Amino acid sequence: MENNQKEVLLSVKDLKISFKTQYGILQAIRGVNFDLYKGETLAIVGESGSGKSVTSRAIMGLLAGNSIVDDGQILFANRDLLQIPEELFHDIRGSKIAMIFQDPMSSLNPIVKIGKQITETLIIKLNMPRKIAKQKAIHLMAEVGIPEPEKRYHQYPFQFSGGMRQRIVIAIALANNAGVLICDEPTTALDVTIQAQILELINRLKKERNLSVIFITHDLGVVANVADRIAVMYAGKIVEIGTSEEVFYDPKHPYTWALLSSMPSLATAEKLDAIGGTPPNMIVAPKGDAFAPRNKYALKIDLEQEPPMFKISDTHYASTWLLHPDAPKVKLPSAVLEVRKKRGMKK
Repeated sequence: MENNQKEVLLSVKDLKISFKTQYGILQAIRGVNFDLYKGETLAIVGESGSGKSVTSRAIMGLLAGNSIVDDGQILFANRDLLQIPEELFHDIRGSKIAMIFQDPMSSLNPIVKIGKQITETLIIKLNMPRKIAKQKAIHLMAEVGIPEPEKRYHQYPFQFSGGMRQRIVIAIALANNAGVLICDEPTTALDVTIQAQILELINRLKKERNLSVIFITHDLGVVANVADRIAVMYAGKIVEIGTSEEVFYDPKHPYTWALLSSMPSLATAEKLDAIGGTPPNMIVAPKGDAFAPRNKYALKIDLEQEPPMFKISDTHYASTWLLHPDAPKVKLPSAVLEVRKKRGMKK
């Protein structure tokens, strides 16, 4: 499914994860496959409950105690991260793979000064002398755009704005020179202007440090200018994956169409299309295509049989029966036609 000419840093293979709940076994991840290439940003997009964050936490070894890894592998540095004991994961978590969470206040200790929180990771992970760690922390604060870092080094999290706190979290994540950065909805709690600044910062750091980034979001619009490839998730599966260009301008899955149609646009005053219905109850595994009950393009076979991943190009795949040679042709949503028109593509 992937381009073998690029260096693969991390590979997720047939990942299946469920959770024990009081109502039964919830199937959160149902066979996820993707590669992360060196120096790229892979965006994973989908509604809440689609399995995005569970996938990222599995990579970080941070799954909840009621989780069950039913099958699959997460390969990194010639090791399966699912088979590594917790004590050995310390050499990877934060040092080689780092993560930025949605709410910086949940990542920062409110009663510990910012400078100490950055230096602690340098001292513990890199065994760096305290004086050198302080210099490095101030340098990191400057690198992520904190003004007057020498002064702000001695301040507490509550003395920083939400955007500045997120910059501190990014500084901590990159303190140990991790090669893979996972961003789990890092801009959701921020206003649009600050959101754009954080995205620009992540993109700049990615280029300067040659990072490989997994960017998790529910909003396709957020990753429009930062993602090299996009994986669209629904009900614990990737339903479409391709380059950013392919997913935005030549999407093939009805769920991707729905996400694009729900994005606001300054170019048109048309009413936004909401995605009707609700995501499926994953305690009772859906039969056929999980998106079928909400899909106005659904075929009879969608209710009976799950579609395979159809190949559109060497980099573009989608799991929809509409790609079958015998499937009827459908009229694309106006939002999709609009972006294709801007690109000079045929309907």
